[in-house]
Amino acid sequence: MTVSAQEKPFISPFDFPLLLSGNFGELRANHFHGGVDFKTQGVVGKPIRCIADGYVSRVTVTSGGYGQAVYITHDNGYTSVHGHLLKFADEIEKVVEAYQYEHETFVVDLNFPAEQFPLKQGDVFALAGNEGYSFGPHLHMEIRKTETGEYVDPLQFYTHLIKDTTAPRASQIIFYPQPGEGVVKGSQRKQKVAIGNLQTPIEAWGKIATGIKAYDYMDGTSNNYGVRSVKLFVDSIEVFSSTVDGFLPNENHMINAWTDFEEYQMHNSWFMRSQVLPGNTWRMLQAGDEGGIVTVDEERDYRFKYVLEDIYGNSRSYRFTVRGRKQPIDSLRVSEDYLFWDRRNIVQRPGMELMIPKGMLYEDVNLNCQVIVDSLGVSYDYQLHDTPVALHAGCPLRIGIRNYPVEDRSKYYVVKKHKGRKASAGGHYENGFMHTTIRELGTYSVAIDTVAPRVTPLNQSQWKRGNIQFKIKDAETGIKDYKVLIDGEFALFKFSSKDAKLSSKHPSRIKKGVRQTMELIITDYCGNVTREEYQF
Repeated sequence: MTVSAQEKPFISPFDFPLLLSGNFGELRANHFHGGVDFKTQGVVGKPIRCIADGYVSRVTVTSGGYGQAVYITHDNGYTSVHGHLLKFADEIEKVVEAYQYEHETFVVDLNFPAEQFPLKQGDVFALAGNEGYSFGPHLHMEIRKTETGEYVDPLQFYTHLIKDTTAPRASQIIFYPQPGEGVVKGSQRKQKVAIGNLQTPIEAWGKIATGIKAYDYMDGTSNNYGVRSVKLFVDSIEVFSSTVDGFLPNENHMINAWTDFEEYQMHNSWFMRSQVLPGNTWRMLQAGDEGGIVTVDEERDYRFKYVLEDIYGNSRSYRFTVRGRKQPIDSLRVSEDYLFWDRRNIVQRPGMELMIPKGMLYEDVNLNCQVIVDSLGVSYDYQLHDTPVALHAGCPLRIGIRNYPVEDRSKYYVVKKHKGRKASAGGHYENGFMHTTIRELGTYSVAIDTVAPRVTPLNQSQWKRGNIQFKIKDAETGIKDYKVLIDGEFALFKFSSKDAKLSSKHPSRIKKGVRQTMELIITDYCGNVTREEYQF
């Protein structure tokens, strides 16, 4: 959906020319980028103006994600979300600060009635910053339909304020022989081909699908962006199209069905499939009855063409030839745990059970499940599959404990192992099993965490001025909670998950010229507690 200039209902949030560092629908880990990122000229503190009449309906403060955010419900049926803010307007700041001290928490999620903080178009309600999970000063701004919560592309309302004459560019094509039904370049494994190597025809037979690795670019910046529109034609017939201009909250995780989840997990590489997997219901993908699969069953040349286009109509095409050459296709060897996307699946092994409800898989999976026995381990290792597979939502997993190195059951947790690294998958103990939910197939086990978080004081020479900072880290399950007391009274500190830094939020509240006692209480997700006391 795009809108004409006279229909644009929003003004710019800034008084300076707009440039984007991120666009709508960019591919991110487990989600689409739900808004646009406006550059703020490399600095924090730029005033943000209300883009249309409305009222502040919600304010949130977290250590990651949006950091400090303001939600504005507008009179025109939309809600705008503004994230990574440095500071709220004074009247909002006072309410937030009062809540934090009353409830002794940094984290805030407050809703407001329309009459409490009304705004007119152009009113300043916050300053842009770099808070939360942000790695440079900018304003993250979303526009959602108030009634449904649907995310829509904010850029459609600002095309008249941002110039762009640069078309998207692709770097690779990926070919997917369908399991037991297709072959590409003599192999039934997927094949990646650089754009520069597509002059030579790609030999294939049977049922295949393709995907493309591509980014958009814009005038005046070096950033890359998500591609709004991808179309695939075979012999001049459109077989697939995607238009990333909106999605509902429950469609967000379907990025893992549209993109190649394995390629991202293993190689940090984004490929957009030109195929609609059976369990993918995202409305922005269009394909015929075959879901984007192309049947190569004649010994001739099949002419493929990709067309990439941005919201401004800048487009670029890529052509290549798939040459039909008849060749043998090995039939699919089905494992005992073949999983079906359209039904409930249960995977069981000694000491392990995984339940995958109907609709949690995007396609059938020929599971390669193995039990890795370690007689000294807390549990066996369970390889639920040999490559990463996304699940649409959390699926119940339970793993039996075989050895109990520590008596306290709260110290046990489920761990995910991937590429030599470990990450906590949480969980709780019940009757000899650890129970958790997982959102991808991989290798899981049970581990113990008896090590308390580590605290490292920083910049101690500035503490007397109120600028107090620490690094707080936990090597196993992560930081769950923290509290700072100065002379026995709660002091508001903010925690930044991006750099593990804990810092004083209101230095002016810290007394000057007197000796004070500060106590830190840091807790991880297995209940291990670090208590440190400092004099300053």
